[in-house]
Amino acid sequence: MKGTPIKVHWCLWLIVALTLVLATAIYPSLPEQVPVHWNAAGEVDGYGSRFTGAFGIPLLNLGLLLMMKYLPAIDPKKHNYEKFKGFYGIFIWIMVLFMTGLYLITIAWALGYRPSIPLFTKLALGILFMVLGNYMGKVRPNWFVGFKTPWTLENEEVWIKTHRLAGPLLFGAGLITLCLAFVNHPSAFWIVIAIIMAASFVPAIYSYLLYHRLTKN
Repeated sequence: MKGTPIKVHWCLWLIVALTLVLATAIYPSLPEQVPVHWNAAGEVDGYGSRFTGAFGIPLLNLGLLLMMKYLPAIDPKKHNYEKFKGFYGIFIWIMVLFMTGLYLITIAWALGYRPSIPLFTKLALGILFMVLGNYMGKVRPNWFVGFKTPWTLENEEVWIKTHRLAGPLLFGAGLITLCLAFVNHPSAFWIVIAIIMAASFVPAIYSYLLYHRLTKN
């Protein structure tokens, strides 16, 4: 991994290829305006063109795979990726699967089906943050993954302790989000957002306080 692009599992390339094939096949059947955004109540409040609806997420997924493949090669801290390559691979998987799930739901809505957007979003975010929390303590300094504050990037001890704190917070946020997935009320969505923001901001603030405490000493 040192200085070279990482290997991306062939299944991920296959998933992207299949969504592009699906996009090509269903393109003629899609309406001119395709739902692309929903509010907290699961109601459509934004539309995109037929092309955006069919190809937007598959192309975004392709770009994501290419980006994640080559980012370690250009990172000044590229040597650290070897220390958390297992998590990095899992991170790519969950991002691609999340985007693919969102794509399938978008297409379902465009074709007249009505799967629950709030349920999918909360389930997906819950699983995402539980996985991130489980592995966060293993992430080592880099410029692209993790809590990249000025203080974590400046001091490796601050990085390590911040990510060890962040792990349980993110896991807990994900677990609560999963529990709220089946609460069918718009307020549940905003509670999820508040919990995730808290789990994200606390480690950032902690990194600042820890850095200044360590540098004072």
